[in-house]
Amino acid sequence: MQKLKCHSHSDRWTPLDEGAAVSLLRPAPTPQPIRFAADPKSVEADVARCALMIIDMQNDFLSDEGWFATSRNADVSALSNVVSQINALSGAFRKVGSPVIHINWAVRPDAANLPANVLDKGSDCGARPGYGDQIASGRVLVDGDWGAQSVPAIDKGEDDIAVGKTRLTGFRDNELDSILRRLGVATLFFTGVNLDRCVFATLADGCFNGFDAVLVEDATTTVSPPHVTDAILYLIRLLYGFTAKSEDILAALSTQPQIGEKS
Repeated sequence: MQKLKCHSHSDRWTPLDEGAAVSLLRPAPTPQPIRFAADPKSVEADVARCALMIIDMQNDFLSDEGWFATSRNADVSALSNVVSQINALSGAFRKVGSPVIHINWAVRPDAANLPANVLDKGSDCGARPGYGDQIASGRVLVDGDWGAQSVPAIDKGEDDIAVGKTRLTGFRDNELDSILRRLGVATLFFTGVNLDRCVFATLADGCFNGFDAVLVEDATTTVSPPHVTDAILYLIRLLYGFTAKSEDILAALSTQPQIGEKS
């Protein structure tokens, strides 16, 4: 699992007087406001405090040889349709210096920390392979195995951050919350699969933890029926945050100076 590079942000102590003293002052980042169309209202956000969340774009979900297609009889053909939008967003976020975070299932080989509700819902009470079980392509969503790896089509930058998860939510029993707070992030942009499962669970938990939430509508999808998507979008707009289109977010980000440019 990739670790956060301490030099990738400004939250460090500063030596003073040739090492005889230390400054604990943290410089506040200069606000970089953007504004874009969203539902139910347009949104203004600070690029300096935003992060892009890419959730579960993994072989076991998107590949025809993966767990979803072979063991859960899911039609995964539409899941790859969001790859180009996610890559466009991640490239734009990197250019303005905002973190890009890949949040993927990463199960222990022995699944020792997974409760019964996760194991048995994932395997239909043992009737078919579930988390950590062996299938033709390998062990299901086991950390380091093929199924848990991001699909090759998803772009990854050198400074992207990878966080493993063992629940539908990306905020349970891992370091995600600590990383976001260390980076000074306030607003999360959500992409990936499946909208009604891990994306929504992570978005809801992020809101419960005090983060702002923007779901990028055309950069997330699900194998569930269309009415499920309608219900999730309704709930997000009503109770949690905002939904927006990638083209509007990209247009807003394009107004900001890129890394190495002067504002």
